[in-house]
Amino acid sequence: MKNILNLTFVIIGTLVGAGFASGQEIYTFFFSYGIKGIIGIIISSIITGSIIYFCLEIIRKNKIENYKDFIDVIFNKNTSNKNIKKIWNIIINTFILITFFIMIAGFGAYFNQQYGLNVILGSSILVVITYIILKKGTKGVIILNEIIVPILIIFIIIIGITISKEIDFNNITNYIIRTNNKNWLISSILYSSYNSILLTPVLISMNKIINKKEANQKIALLTIIITIILSLIIYAVLIKVDVNIEELEMPAVYTISKMGIVLKEIYGIILLSSIITTTISLINSFLQNVAKNEKSYSQLTNILCITSLIISNLGFSNLVNILYPIFGVLGLIQIWKIVSKYYCKKK
Repeated sequence: MKNILNLTFVIIGTLVGAGFASGQEIYTFFFSYGIKGIIGIIISSIITGSIIYFCLEIIRKNKIENYKDFIDVIFNKNTSNKNIKKIWNIIINTFILITFFIMIAGFGAYFNQQYGLNVILGSSILVVITYIILKKGTKGVIILNEIIVPILIIFIIIIGITISKEIDFNNITNYIIRTNNKNWLISSILYSSYNSILLTPVLISMNKIINKKEANQKIALLTIIITIILSLIIYAVLIKVDVNIEELEMPAVYTISKMGIVLKEIYGIILLSSIITTTISLINSFLQNVAKNEKSYSQLTNILCITSLIISNLGFSNLVNILYPIFGVLGLIQIWKIVSKYYCKKK
């Protein structure tokens, strides 16, 4: 049971990052589609949970140690075109790296929006934390998520209960009529698609605790339930935004900050904690995928921490809105390959 919870917490810790907790992801992929966005949340969570289960089973059955092995399996190890696998590996590593930079930017954006602190100074705090945790390797990632994620989930649920008492249901009716309902299903699929790119290397980096089919089923089911609950809470928070939501870097933070100093500070802890867990889970999986040995792991850690401060200046919402949908389209290829491989092996 401990391994089930540990891996579930790592998964949730990866999913609930800066884009999610800030409200940017939920707004971009679901909220802008009105009532159908709620259906989209459920569909997307089920797809994500299913892909997690398929990945865990492929990793378990094939005793996969790294992402290169995973690509060999899902793209067929004996395929004549090895360039395809090399290109795909580069694409995945690039996406993880970009998401890492987005997390650093999100950390800086929070301190800038809430306290007027320079973006680079805010980002530097996360860079230092990341550097310290990475020195402990995979064990440090598991311990971090084991401590932070349960607290994060509880806090978000408390926020949800509080905000449900203040929602004007007449306002919800007007909102549903007013919003655009087109392309909601495509948006939902793209959301689960880019999440599958993020999660696969993270799952592989946790291969030592993947051992039974029944455990993998429970991990996937827990992830679906928790993701739906947390997503719906953030969705409800966005309904209370009383300005042009497109102008906000962090719409959920904006709304909650107007509900009182206590909730503001609690949600600040939620956001910053979620950014930390996602950042460290992602960059650890990236380093394990590209580093040849402990020395190169350490050298790459130093390089990435420095370059992330420069890129974080590009702007958090710009990075989320432009890059995530692009990688969502690319992720459809991986989803197709994972599902095909799983059912092919099963037959």
